[in-house]
Amino acid sequence: MNNTNENARLDKTVINWYPGHMAKTKRLIKENLDLIDVVYEVIDARIPKSSKIIDIDDLIKNKEKIIIMTKIDLCDKKETNKWIKYYESLGYHVFSTDLEHNFKKSELLKITNEIIQEKNKKRLQKGMIKRKTRVLIIGIPNVGKSTLINKLVGKKVVNTGNKPGITKNLNWIRIDEDIELLDTPGILWPKLEQEKEALNLASLTAIKEEILPIDKVVCYILDMLNIYYKDILNSRYKIELETEDPVEILELIGKKRGCLIKGGEIDYQKVENIIMNDVKSGVISNITFDRFDNEG
Repeated sequence: MNNTNENARLDKTVINWYPGHMAKTKRLIKENLDLIDVVYEVIDARIPKSSKIIDIDDLIKNKEKIIIMTKIDLCDKKETNKWIKYYESLGYHVFSTDLEHNFKKSELLKITNEIIQEKNKKRLQKGMIKRKTRVLIIGIPNVGKSTLINKLVGKKVVNTGNKPGITKNLNWIRIDEDIELLDTPGILWPKLEQEKEALNLASLTAIKEEILPIDKVVCYILDMLNIYYKDILNSRYKIELETEDPVEILELIGKKRGCLIKGGEIDYQKVENIIMNDVKSGVISNITFDRFDNEG
């Protein structure tokens, strides 16, 4: 299904976003790759395409990989399940989870152990001793890597935050006597050439908010909600929509929430911040912005 309402409002631009630490991270990953047995790629279930690193297979070569799909509690499960089946059809292992409330550590470690079982068997046949499993954890900013590590360790060992750029360096972290993790800063690709993907990332705070104008991001969010999740939009802001214009929707929400300045004008910055925070905090949930049927 191609939605002309959605596509008509997306202009193609090239957005440059490649801080120096991201380039350094890629170099360090390559330098440490020989030590790695398994790769955990962490992606956001609400944007299962936009949050997947474009060139990850070039970066990690032939390493076995588990896609860990976080924030499954916040996504549109019907839509996200299409992506899960798609990735599984490509041969990936997919582990979906709600890190905050229902993380099943034993299930993830079971998948990990099954992957490396054959590797350990070959080591023993060669007379080599079994060694710790070394896992590389990788993903774009703010998809839950740090939260995942803390859950695996069972205590806070890395900082977390609802904004990109918390982790700065590569760090080895012991999970238990059998597994070590190599934590990495969030990385993106040098240019975001598809504006839709850039807007998806900005909507869910994977790139810093100042990279794209907040008014443009908020209008995109309202577009997506109006097209695919009108009931959620109406229910959250107590409105009844009779327009497809995101600016008119923004003004309607502003009036409903009392976001006004002197003279009764809409305080656009205030209402934009409300909408951004509602998405960022998960108050607006059951949404998936990467639409499988729109791809290709």
